[in-house]
Amino acid sequence: MIEYEDLKKSNSKFESKFKQAFDRVIDKGRYILGEEVELFEKEFAEYCGSKYCLGVASGLDALYLSLIALDLPKDSEVLVPSNTYIATILSIVNAGFKPVLIEPKIDTYNINPKLIERNISAATKAIMVVHLYGKPCEMDKISALAEQYNLFLIEDCAQAHGAKYAGKKVGTWGMFGAFSFYPTKNLGALGDGGAIVTDDKEMAAKIKALRNYGSQQKYYNQFTGINSRLDELQAAFLRIKLSHLTEINEHKAQLASLYSRLISNPKVVLPVTQKNTEEVFHIYNIRCATRDDLKEFLLKKGVKTEIHYPIAPNLQPAYREMFAHSTFPISEEIHKTTLSLPISFSHTKEDIMYISEAINSY
Repeated sequence: MIEYEDLKKSNSKFESKFKQAFDRVIDKGRYILGEEVELFEKEFAEYCGSKYCLGVASGLDALYLSLIALDLPKDSEVLVPSNTYIATILSIVNAGFKPVLIEPKIDTYNINPKLIERNISAATKAIMVVHLYGKPCEMDKISALAEQYNLFLIEDCAQAHGAKYAGKKVGTWGMFGAFSFYPTKNLGALGDGGAIVTDDKEMAAKIKALRNYGSQQKYYNQFTGINSRLDELQAAFLRIKLSHLTEINEHKAQLASLYSRLISNPKVVLPVTQKNTEEVFHIYNIRCATRDDLKEFLLKKGVKTEIHYPIAPNLQPAYREMFAHSTFPISEEIHKTTLSLPISFSHTKEDIMYISEAINSY
């Protein structure tokens, strides 16, 4: 059986270094906001090409803290793609703002820049783009719109560590880049974790306080903050993985290229290759009108797959009423037909060859 993801196998290469890092953290006796977090923040900021990095507890918190740091007016609208993972929308709702869903392009699955402008209103204060599956959005067009309409730009980079658009890494185009280090990510911890990168010194200092009860000085609370801190142990593990991130991204890109060359079944829609982008393939997704049948067929062939994601956000029970008066046919089409194929650091070219042959025989 080819698993969709085998984290133990993917992380086996780093196991001895993880154990050394564990011992190092235990020996130091500092478990919250210590040297490991400081070093990871410095190293990840340098990797991204940002001036500052703030480690937080999760990718969701990275998005949420980015929003509340802006001090937007109550009931502000935030533009967001209609086919994103629910965490992106949840961050907007939790911050007290209104998510305005923008349809993606059917070929890239990323927010359609042409639809952004027509959805800007007097209440619109920010655009939250999502580099879905590790494919960068069209950041030159989106950045120009944000500047033209004086909107804050936040990048959800949860699936796109190291991806580039026009030679510039994602997360560095807007005010904030928000990252997740959930274990399945290309840069995955051994638990939850996240980070925010920014070039704005004042915002960096504010988020540093917001993540720690709103405190810049112990027991003195300047802001209404939360407890969202990347812990020392996860930071130590992430420092090890960060030193291998280029290798991980290149491995997944090679597997993706192999899929794209080998899969020839006309029933299947392959991911497009965009000019001016460097993808990192957190997910290699195909589309098929008979997706559920194909998924079952592959399982019988010994291949496990996943669906990212089976239900469009506007149809989720928690948000159905919020978006009751709008329709999102492109998003719904993507959610009904998308299928994610195995493409982890542990998968081999032989795995991809077998899976491609199985798909072609469907």
